Amino acid sequence: MALQSARPCGDFRTSYASDLTIFPTRNSFLALVIGLALLALAPAFFDRYALSILILIGIYGIAALGLNLLTGCTGQISLGHAAFFGLGAFGSTYFNNNWGVPVALSIPLGGLVATVVGMVVGLPAARIKGLYLAIATLAAQYILEDFFARAEWFTGGAGGAFANPYSLFGFAFTGEKLYFYVVLAHVVVLYVYAANLLRTRDGRAFVAVRDHYLSAEVMGINLTRYKVLAFGISTFYAGVAGALMAHYVSFVSSETINILLSIQFFAMIIIGGMGSVMGSLMGAAFMVLLPEALEAVVHMMKSTAWGDIPGIVNGINFAKEAAIGLVIVLFLIFEPQGLVHRWRLIKAYWKLYPFAH
Repeated sequence: MALQSARPCGDFRTSYASDLTIFPTRNSFLALVIGLALLALAPAFFDRYALSILILIGIYGIAALGLNLLTGCTGQISLGHAAFFGLGAFGSTYFNNNWGVPVALSIPLGGLVATVVGMVVGLPAARIKGLYLAIATLAAQYILEDFFARAEWFTGGAGGAFANPYSLFGFAFTGEKLYFYVVLAHVVVLYVYAANLLRTRDGRAFVAVRDHYLSAEVMGINLTRYKVLAFGISTFYAGVAGALMAHYVSFVSSETINILLSIQFFAMIIIGGMGSVMGSLMGAAFMVLLPEALEAVVHMMKSTAWGDIPGIVNGINFAKEAAIGLVIVLFLIFEPQGLVHRWRLIKAYWKLYPFAH
């Protein structure tokens, strides 16, 4: 009797059930469980600074995943993702400060506020696409930025708004060591939902709309419904991420909600991999860690003799700011499918080893 290998060579799926599964092998499921267990132990070994980096990766990973579901999976370009990030932050703060809603409930409520506005903004997607849709979402970005600056009853105006710490059943999750678990829980739930969504009828409809909208319409897919639904899900993720950020830093200001943040979200999904759930987290991790790595390089160079020359110091600081744009260009040229594609190649190499080529 032949033994089934724990590391199967190839992809042999013979039923819809096997095609819909999230974990193709038992080892992949065990790897996820072990990874989550190690992450749960992170506060015991990492300091506050390292935990703050992980928290930012988780928050930005949620926001990037929302944009990836819209742009990477459905093919709808949005340049206003940061506005919905801010809308969720202000919405959660408003419900908590003015209505007394617990933070644990105000965070999803902030996401729902972003969803309602996002679906309204997504209505033009039924008629326009491509660059025209990008300009429409860019207009929404500037409209919401002006709203944040003027609506003192909702956002506190130019002065911003203070956010209370996350609490559940009277227990406050203050500090990086406790808030890390809050972000980790949201990341797990939202990423599992997204992975399941792409295997459902709605998720496959998203991909069909992206690949060829005319063929999708001929097959009976309601383009308006699924485009608006994609906007709703995407903005919900952005709103939840914004609410998590607001209650982490305990303050939210309209000055930080700008087009540059939207471009950063776009860079995350490009670097991580368009249309990939895991690629969204990889891109977020790369974009968060890149400035930290560049800062370490700058600090190291300043400690040498070159650091005493003012022109060299200014040039290094400029190079640090320009490196993000350069990295995006290099990824578009040499790795257009993102980090997740390279990760798949590495896995395929070891899956076929020693017959890899």
